[in-house]
Amino acid sequence: MSLAVPPAWAHLPFFTDHLPRIETALAAETRPVLPPPEVTFAALDAVRPADVRVVILGQDPYPTAGHANGLAFSVAPDVRPLPRSLSNIYKELEADLGVRPENGDLSGWAAQGVLLLNTALSVPQGAAGGHARLGWRHLAEDVLRELSQSPRAFVLWGGHAQGFRPFISGDAHLILSSPHPSPLSARRGFFGSRPFSRVNDWLTAGGGREINWMRT
Repeated sequence: MSLAVPPAWAHLPFFTDHLPRIETALAAETRPVLPPPEVTFAALDAVRPADVRVVILGQDPYPTAGHANGLAFSVAPDVRPLPRSLSNIYKELEADLGVRPENGDLSGWAAQGVLLLNTALSVPQGAAGGHARLGWRHLAEDVLRELSQSPRAFVLWGGHAQGFRPFISGDAHLILSSPHPSPLSARRGFFGSRPFSRVNDWLTAGGGREINWMRT
């Protein structure tokens, strides 16, 4: 399997040091792999490094066929019901800003400079976390190092995402950490954390424009 490297990110060491081995592993995988290969790098295709204003770090794609679309926490527009983590994200968004997007496709966030990056970019169908050890994490590490060069907002939900905090350098960023929005942990501090308004307040305080979180 050969994956199309996002041109704006092709300079990252991951693409020469780790991607060939991952492609070999994917080619040998006997189970269906999600998302489809043409959207494996959708998060990076959607936002060039210079245009990233906010990073939301996820874990791995949804393992249910027809759900994953290459953007962390996002699903195809016609998916009903929403995955429970995304449903909880929308509950917090509504409590925070009084808005709720019409569907679960978060490409409208990406179009505004929100990088929705999973730390693993593939998953075997029906086997959550099944590709967590293929080496994808090196891409997330490279991306965070790259984006640390300018002030940005980083949203780290849950212990897994927070484990990548060491790869964010500098003290000019907004870094928000809270429990994960999954049903197992959302009530332990994700609900009430107000990440959306806090990001917008930080962006506007620096002279930037708000994210329209309603946009899909």
